Amino acid sequence: MQKSDATAPLWSSVAILRVVTFGFAVVAVFVHQDGYQRPGLAWIVLGLIAAWTLFTVPAYLLKFGRRVAVVWADVLVTCALMYTSVWILSPQQMTEISPLITTVWVSEPPIAAAVLNGRTAGVLAGALVAVSTGLTRGALTTDVTRDAVLLMGSGFVVGLASVTARRAQERMAQAARVEAATAERERLARNIHDSVLQVLARVRKRGKELGGEAADLARMAGEQEVALRSLVATTPPESSDDGSADLRSRLQVMETETVQVSVPGTPVRLPGTTVTELTSLVSEALLNVTKHAGENARAWVLVEDLGDEVVISVRDDGAGIPAGRLDQAASDGRMGVARSIRGRVADLGGTITLETAPGAGTEWEIRVPTGPGGKKGRHRVGGAR
Repeated sequence: MQKSDATAPLWSSVAILRVVTFGFAVVAVFVHQDGYQRPGLAWIVLGLIAAWTLFTVPAYLLKFGRRVAVVWADVLVTCALMYTSVWILSPQQMTEISPLITTVWVSEPPIAAAVLNGRTAGVLAGALVAVSTGLTRGALTTDVTRDAVLLMGSGFVVGLASVTARRAQERMAQAARVEAATAERERLARNIHDSVLQVLARVRKRGKELGGEAADLARMAGEQEVALRSLVATTPPESSDDGSADLRSRLQVMETETVQVSVPGTPVRLPGTTVTELTSLVSEALLNVTKHAGENARAWVLVEDLGDEVVISVRDDGAGIPAGRLDQAASDGRMGVARSIRGRVADLGGTITLETAPGAGTEWEIRVPTGPGGKKGRHRVGGAR
């Protein structure tokens, strides 16, 4: 499907303006020809103006002329035809500030340049036409100054409209892509939840009941269940035109028979990269629950949006972490918790607190600022694993 041009209405206006101003030029020649010093040349130039009009109007309407070469050729041809007024108008007409042979027909090229390339191009084209007007007149008069202001001003305004139209189209297209991607992700999440995740949950539950090697299969099924839920939730985000994403929707999909997720009733919007990191962080914490908290351990995820920061608590009722366990793991070179959880929080400029004790479960509390930056993260540990 061919992408539509957001500036198409502006190009139609350019073509209409060219036709209307050409009609004005014809009338001006009829009215002032008796005073011309070379009337025959005036009609020749008017014929050239008509020919160029017949080229540029369909060129702009049919898109083949919406190119830099055509638009700036329009500017140069217009300036050249305007300068022929030096040989057509009489000295008296020049003194009386009678209309040049091109009259208001010269107002179209700056607008075409503005539609094509924006404000700067519109102002530049307007300035070139204004300079040509001054050279043709041979003096910097009030009328020449006024024309310069109008030409550059129209180029600026139309260029601004052109840029705005293109940005609006891009944002609408991006919104459509986001909506389609979100709908597809939700469809896949439902299908996975109704099939693969339910099978993994049944394997995990039945394996625990059977014990032995089946219990090992149950543990692995539980790990894969958490990993799959995380994968569904952390699909690369393109959530909005400002690059933000909803943390709430990413964490809700992690809810299982043994994991309860509580989130605010409204979206929790954060930068997309922050959402991805926090989702991975929570997934890692839940994976630790599956591995270390005990067979019957349950977990709770709580998300709070406090305005200037988001607080995430991941708590379980498992065995807890023996004192010194994390320090021993770090000294043995096992850096899973330090790198996966603490490292991510530090990179986000947040803080992390761990409260745990043998037999009392474990609770991670992560606080992350909602802004794009933050101070270097820090952590406080009340136990070890």
